[in-house]
Amino acid sequence: MIPFNKPYLTGKETAYIEDAVNRGKISGNGYYTKKCQHFFEEKFNFKKALLTTSCTDALEMCAMLANIEQGDEVIVPSFTFVSSALAFVRQGAIIKFADSYSNNPNIDPSRIEELITKKTKAIVVVHYAGVACDMDAIMAIANKHGLIVIEDAAQAICSKYEGKLLGSIGHMSTFSFHETKNIISGEGGLLVINDDRFVDRAEILWEKGTNRAEFFRGKIDKYGWVDTGSSFLPSDIIAAFLWAQLENIDAIQKKRLEHWHFYYSELAEWAKSVDVQLMPKPIEETNNGHMFYIICNSLNQRKRIIDYLLKNKILAVFHYISLHSSKYYIKKHDGRTLINSDKFTERLLRLPMFYELNPNDVTQTIKKFK
Repeated sequence: MIPFNKPYLTGKETAYIEDAVNRGKISGNGYYTKKCQHFFEEKFNFKKALLTTSCTDALEMCAMLANIEQGDEVIVPSFTFVSSALAFVRQGAIIKFADSYSNNPNIDPSRIEELITKKTKAIVVVHYAGVACDMDAIMAIANKHGLIVIEDAAQAICSKYEGKLLGSIGHMSTFSFHETKNIISGEGGLLVINDDRFVDRAEILWEKGTNRAEFFRGKIDKYGWVDTGSSFLPSDIIAAFLWAQLENIDAIQKKRLEHWHFYYSELAEWAKSVDVQLMPKPIEETNNGHMFYIICNSLNQRKRIIDYLLKNKILAVFHYISLHSSKYYIKKHDGRTLINSDKFTERLLRLPMFYELNPNDVTQTIKKFK
């Protein structure tokens, strides 16, 4: 079976985990946590980076930092993972779901402004498949209305928008290191703060609502409970695993992009012949090889392709179910039809994509498509 995903190990993960244990501190904010955070602040030029136990936790911190309260409104794309909305629903927000572009699942900026009211506090953008949203248009809308922009960059590590790394443009951003992502730690995430207003409070929320970080920096002589928060810090064991991945980030990205371009070049003619749309080829700097997907011409065509591939021991998968039509939120949705989001729900199909996918596997998959 050619799986859809296979976690890649560089070979140093267990050695660094053993080193973390031998250092005598495996709780949060240890040696490897600091190394990883420094890596992102230096290499990615993020103002403040904090490791979290998941991207969902990082999004929950964003909701807290944005002071989302009962009845506030947050604009979120409907075609996304549930965490993009759930983090704000937990704070009592009303979600206003925005539609996607017609040719890719990213949020369509032209559908944002019509959703803004006096209750709107934030816009969440999701860089689906590591391809950048139109951040110039989105930031212009946010600045016009005084809104906070949160980049859900769970799939977008190393991708750029007009030379700027995704995650560095909005006021805050989040990344995922789940085992299905390019860079992994099993579970894990990252909160990025790009706005000075949120830096100090982010550390407090991260440390269970205490000013513990300031205490360890010697800024105060004792620490206590000063705000809300939770235990968002991952164990240093998770950070040690992540460090082994970050050391190899360039090689990992290079290999995934090679797979992506091979898929694209070999399937182009086939796609035209069967009325299938390939994942749009973004400008080089906004593609990180996170996934390769196709848009089928119908739900039935997608089902037939999945079944045929499975019979030939190739696993292709689909996601997401539009959040506005989910069992949990359908009665809370304002009733608008989101045509493009629903189209991707029914027609988008993801092909196998992981670091150790060898050329023979890619060739075999392409051969079965043809």
